[in-house]
Amino acid sequence: MRRMPPEDVCYEAIVRRDPTFEGLFFTCVKTTGIFCRPTCKAKPALRKNLEFAPTAQAALSAGYRACKMCKPLDANAPRPEWMDELLAEVRQKPNARIADSELTKRGLDPATVRRRFKAELGMTFQAYQRSVRLGGAVRQLRKGAGEMQTALASGYESMSGFREAFARVFGDAPGRTMKNGVRPLVADWLTSPLGTMLAVASDTGLCLLEFMDRRALENELIRMRKRFGAPIVAGASTVLDQTKREMGEYFEGERKDFGVPLDLRGSEFQLKVWNALREIPYGRTESYGQMARRIGKPSAVRAIGRANGTNQVAVIVPCHRVIGADGTLTGYGGGLWRKEWLLEREGVRKEGELFVG
Repeated sequence: MRRMPPEDVCYEAIVRRDPTFEGLFFTCVKTTGIFCRPTCKAKPALRKNLEFAPTAQAALSAGYRACKMCKPLDANAPRPEWMDELLAEVRQKPNARIADSELTKRGLDPATVRRRFKAELGMTFQAYQRSVRLGGAVRQLRKGAGEMQTALASGYESMSGFREAFARVFGDAPGRTMKNGVRPLVADWLTSPLGTMLAVASDTGLCLLEFMDRRALENELIRMRKRFGAPIVAGASTVLDQTKREMGEYFEGERKDFGVPLDLRGSEFQLKVWNALREIPYGRTESYGQMARRIGKPSAVRAIGRANGTNQVAVIVPCHRVIGADGTLTGYGGGLWRKEWLLEREGVRKEGELFVG
């Protein structure tokens, strides 16, 4: 049977109506006999009256019937169909503007769209459109297009509006920014069996891959902007496309090693630890002490742990493969339940509560 998050994590998710947990579990209400999606708008029942099922089939088999409000049997995809359609439309026509009035004409509530985008992507739908449009403008400028040509082609109605929008993100006018060589980082989202993930890439490689519900994510993005000296805009790139493809193959059990290029920025020690993490084979584990000895720093066990904690490329830089010397799981930014899922997915042998690499 497919694994799901621990029950306390599930309960916290339904209280928050957290969309990143869609598809990971279903809430079963003992008193009413119904089961719901994590984002159901109904008021959560008391904790003692709830149990959780990993799949809709498991909930049905346990005698529960589907909720008429959230309709858990109607959609297997983590995102609603209208959201995927909006995302695809913005990517295909980045310079078009879909105003709230247009959403209403399509039968969509602008407030619902705004909340859903904010909850899942960290920005409103209008902010997402602006980010994609500005990212396209930057690519045109880097190809040598003039400011006027770029502004018009990107859907801006005036040069002043274009320059103002550009300066809000980059801190300076387009001409001076391009002359200074500022290249934005590009971000996109991908779905996984463990929830929505955010990927960020530079021109040369992937620099962040994190679960969207990680509490430290916002601060990580702030540090990343400072470290690279560049803003982050929504968009597409060959690096992000390769990341999505390889991660999909990994979760399907078809890939053990990753070929996507990385652009990691950190101290000399951090980089040494992150590179050492990438040397731990699929299906194997190491303790912090073993890692410390392998990189020639046998007394740096705690420092190894701190460096692991600052790793910003989940799964591909496999900090989930580092466990306690006694085989117990230790801290993991994405949650210990995800760490356990990843290790079991990779075939790491488990004896009781201990993992044996």
